[in-house]
Amino acid sequence: MVGWFSKLVVATTVRMPKWFVRWVSRRYVAGETLNEAMAVMKRLSSEGACFTIDVLGEEISSMEEANFFLEEYIRVMRAIREENLDANISIKPTAFGLLIDQKKGMENIRHLVEMAAKEDMFVRLDMEDHRVTTATIDAVLALHKEGLTNVGTVLQGRLFRTLADIDSLEESLGPGADYRICKGIYLEPEDISFTNYTDIVDATNAAIDRMFAAGSYVGVASHDQPVIDHTLSALKAHGMGPGIEDPRPNAGPNRHQKGPGYEFQMLLGVRGPLRRRLLKEGHRTRVYIPYGEKWYEYSIRRLKENPTIGSHVAKAFLMPWTNRP
Repeated sequence: MVGWFSKLVVATTVRMPKWFVRWVSRRYVAGETLNEAMAVMKRLSSEGACFTIDVLGEEISSMEEANFFLEEYIRVMRAIREENLDANISIKPTAFGLLIDQKKGMENIRHLVEMAAKEDMFVRLDMEDHRVTTATIDAVLALHKEGLTNVGTVLQGRLFRTLADIDSLEESLGPGADYRICKGIYLEPEDISFTNYTDIVDATNAAIDRMFAAGSYVGVASHDQPVIDHTLSALKAHGMGPGIEDPRPNAGPNRHQKGPGYEFQMLLGVRGPLRRRLLKEGHRTRVYIPYGEKWYEYSIRRLKENPTIGSHVAKAFLMPWTNRP
């Protein structure tokens, strides 16, 4: 259960003036412009981190808006190459029009993935709420079928359907499946998802086990110690770890700018000391870098839909020395 203090921090923050929310969010959002995001990545590159970049903004009201995201991500890919950064991109399918015009939205996504393939760059399709879970998975399957294998999806541990989705993806893609697994930011209805913290963690850990057993690439996106500890135990059980070539007999192909079958992923500004400890131990760690003009909407949504972030906000405010980004 989320602590009362975290809930209080969230309730207070979302009612504060925009300037205050900006002050809080600057720790978790790389800025409004691509140049600001690049500056953050250059700074963190010195620590050995790698990145996935997200242009803020998701569900749109017209297909014209989708053009902005397509063009902006093209700029992102060019900047990554020009600066020689260890980074890939993460997109919201709804920002490309998937809920407005599924055919055109899919064309937009395909165009971007094709361009990324030419740059030997990976594209992650973020998982949004349950309205687009199936459509997002279907998009990945369709692209792989077309030979565009530089794309993977996100699955959310909290959803009841996740283990079945892993089995289905394994059947279609084999060990070529590439996941980001997280607990899930969206507070879904209790008839389709777990709502208790312990149940969500247990379900997420079960998904991690299923992915490792399938030979898939697994990006563990969590700041929760029980999930991190479980992942480390699972790696040991499979004989996997830093500097070890993936020993699983059913392991997927080696992936450019990826770890030996797995990596840890964390949000910018959250649990920096833990990320650096994992990096020091030799694990590949990826930082999620969001930027864009929609920083305010992104910040408020994350606070409202995941009140546990309130504890991180409070800690950063009261004890900044304990959690450098």
